[in-house]
Amino acid sequence: MWDYSEKVMDHFLNPRNSGEIEKPDAVGEVGSMTCGDALRLTLKIDKKERIADAKFQTFGCGSAIASSSILTEMIKGLTLEEASRITNKDIAGQLDGLPPEKMHCSVMGMEALEAAINNYRGRAIEHEELEGTIVCKCFGVTDEKIERVVRENNLSTVEDVTHFCKAGGGCEECHPQITKIIQKFQAEKGVAVDTGADRERPKKLTNIQKMHLIMETIDREIRPGLNADGGDIELIDIDGDRVLVALRGSCAECVASSFTLKSGVEAKLKEFVSDALTVEEVEQ
Repeated sequence: MWDYSEKVMDHFLNPRNSGEIEKPDAVGEVGSMTCGDALRLTLKIDKKERIADAKFQTFGCGSAIASSSILTEMIKGLTLEEASRITNKDIAGQLDGLPPEKMHCSVMGMEALEAAINNYRGRAIEHEELEGTIVCKCFGVTDEKIERVVRENNLSTVEDVTHFCKAGGGCEECHPQITKIIQKFQAEKGVAVDTGADRERPKKLTNIQKMHLIMETIDREIRPGLNADGGDIELIDIDGDRVLVALRGSCAECVASSFTLKSGVEAKLKEFVSDALTVEEVEQ
């Protein structure tokens, strides 16, 4: 499902600077275990405002661990002013790229660094999730945070937004509001938003064709990525356009399983099989 670079796998399997600095000079905490990802970044800063040491503790997937690990390596030795210019794109770039579905991990790293720098300078730690009006109730993401990731990463679809901050990855009721935010940004640039209305729809499949294509997509596009994170998926049944699955391994215990189902499994089945498909988790 996700194609990880060698650097991502290296920092996931051999994370650098994990743990917590005793009596840190700065602390940055972002995310929430309820939403599936959380990061605590602690820094030791010298008298010249240079980062002497950095450590992290994270609750999340392999990409969250890798992003946190590479971030600590990137900022050691930098001044706070230099570190403040690091973006989520820089973090992903140092890992030789992240799968689109995992870009929110690099955003979380950038936000933790910003929070730590603000903490050191005595400023209130700004949690984007607490500012503005909640748009995505499933993951507690506000309009201000969505606007920020859209502008800073030049996003053009609801799926892009979900990949960068999880908004829209749950019940999907917020999709119209997210689309309006994207349209506002694109209007400022003078670019029309791709709503998907003019895309060619997939040809009608027979039940047998659909069943085989679903199984093939799960085996080729979905299962390898879940296996890389210590999880797995089992196809339980296909009821019309409803695909019933059970998550296994680490995925079964993950609090972000609903995000994985929508942003990962369902998105891939819509892409490779039919846009009409929906994925539901069942207990087996």
